Amino acid sequence: MPAARLAVISAALAAGLTAAADPPSPAVRMAAPGKLLFDDPLTGPLGKDWKVGKGKWEAVDGAVRGAEVKADMHGAVARHELKARDAVVAFSFKLDGAKVISLSLNGAKGHVSRVRVTPTGVTVQKDDQDGKNGPDTAAVLDTVSTPVKAGEWHTLVVELRGPDILATLDGTHTAYGSHPAIDADKANFGLTVAGESASFKGLKAWEVAGPTKDWDATRAKLLEARKK
Repeated sequence: MPAARLAVISAALAAGLTAAADPPSPAVRMAAPGKLLFDDPLTGPLGKDWKVGKGKWEAVDGAVRGAEVKADMHGAVARHELKARDAVVAFSFKLDGAKVISLSLNGAKGHVSRVRVTPTGVTVQKDDQDGKNGPDTAAVLDTVSTPVKAGEWHTLVVELRGPDILATLDGTHTAYGSHPAIDADKANFGLTVAGESASFKGLKAWEVAGPTKDWDATRAKLLEARKK
């Protein structure tokens, strides 16, 4: 085979391998990422595997924008299956007038936990798992206050391991909490938007291989910072 042709084939194979490789894992503080479970760049319309419950979801400027529809009398919601007990979820978002967005983690019968982002910070919480059918109530576990500027892209990394939930905004601001009810099998996740609109892109999820090697020390620092 001529050397020039061999070089072309080799380059094509290398390109194919690169395209098929898993995306790099995000910087984490609690849960070490393992196998890639989900990868959607969200650069076009939501795929058929997404279930849109409320709101308007459309492709805008290379991302997916969710907007609340007043007639729905409910925030915009889009869900996708993700079967895991523990997971690391990462994505980018931009507030386009939204009052709050969230990543909700849900079991087969209802909500389990969520991370809420507003223009003033990030909250991790255990959700009301009974809805209106029982005595269970939602519980805010931690809030970190920081300005989240509208019209700019931000990154959010959410880590779930056992009863613990941790969310880090832009690699700097971390909210952490723990509740026994979070240690449950997850069936799907949802993106929600309350208010005008918000955009999302680059959503990925990994299984959890175990704790990060310095998690005990990191946890102690987070709990100490909460006292101040």
